[in-house]
Parts: sequence; structure tokens; C-alpha cells
Amino acid sequence: MVKEIRIYIEGGGKGSDTKAAVRTGFSGFLEPARKIARERGIRWNIIACGPRLVAFDKFKSALDAHPHACNILLVDAEAAVSRSPWDHLRDRDGWDSGEVADEQCHLIVQMVEAWLIADPERLAEYYGSGFQASALPSRRDVEGIEKKKVLSGLERATQKTKKGRYHKIQHCPDLLTRVRPEVVRRRAKHCDRLWITLERLILSSG
Repeated sequence: MVKEIRIYIEGGGKGSDTKAAVRTGFSGFLEPARKIARERGIRWNIIACGPRLVAFDKFKSALDAHPHACNILLVDAEAAVSRSPWDHLRDRDGWDSGEVADEQCHLIVQMVEAWLIADPERLAEYYGSGFQASALPSRRDVEGIEKKKVLSGLERATQKTKKGRYHKIQHCPDLLTRVRPEVVRRRAKHCDRLWITLERLILSSG
């Protein structure tokens, strides 16, 4: 039975303020799962770690420091994914997962902005007048869109808004609290996999 879930997330750079913002953003995105977990007495912690290698190192340390918790690693894939998450990270980054279970490794494919463009309605609400949804990539499977096309489309869509062109530090955390997980899950199978894993862990502890 799971008593605690700890999610180690890439993002936020080296600053405490930016890490706090990333934590707030992902906390908002995962709030429905957190709420159910708390109702079932499961402790819930999201740790924004900064650079991806730091996230991996903190995750590995947590396996020893928090052996009774379910420790989960969540990082950007940084490229298209055709293998299991651990195999992808081993081949791309040279990370050795050891005997860690597959369910403890999750990828944002190919980058967190793919989750944002998966819900253009919420982007339009956030940016308001001047937002050009037609500039966003139209591919249904957002995980198959190249990183540069995701960013360039998002920048073009927002450049004429009052908030200005998309800015990762200033806009991403807030947008994560607004996009709808159920919408993103339909367009990003690895996001769906994360939610399925969390739901299974939480509900199995009831």
C-alpha cells in the first residue's frame, strides 16, 4: 500500500523562485490526483529540481532516502520517443536505471510546451485578444511535433497579445495550472501514462 508519492521534476533552473514557480505549475496540473491522494491519507510531494541531470540524481538519492515512498522521475524527453522511458533516457542521456521499475519513470514528450499547445482553448483564455490559435501546430499527436515547431508555433500565436510572446519562466508555470489534464491526455500518450500510473497507485491504496 502506497503511503507517499514523491515526484521529481526537471525544471526551474538554479533559482529558488523559479523552482517554486515550476512546483506551483505542476502542482496545479496534477491537483485532481493530489486531492484524491490526500483524501486517502497518501502524502504528496512535488520536487522541482532544476536541470534534468540534477532531477535524475535527486531521484536516485530518494530511492535510498525515502525507500517506503513511491518515487517518480518526470523529465522532458527532448526528442521523439520510440522505446520505454528508461530505455530512451539510457540511450539519449546515458542514465543507468538499475533495477528501478518502469512505472517510476515518466517523460514529457518532447517538451513541456507540447502539453500547453494540446489545450489551445485555455491558451486563448490566458493570452486574450491577439492570440492566434491558427499559428499552433495542428497535429493531433502533440508528442510527434518537433521541439522547434512547438516553440515557434507558440511564439507566433502569442506575439500580438498583451502578455507578449510566450516566455517559459513567466508564462509556463501559470499555463500549467490552467490547461486541462483530460484534454492533454487525449493528445499526449505519455501524459496519459503518467496519470494512469498515479491513479492506479492512489486507488490501490484505498
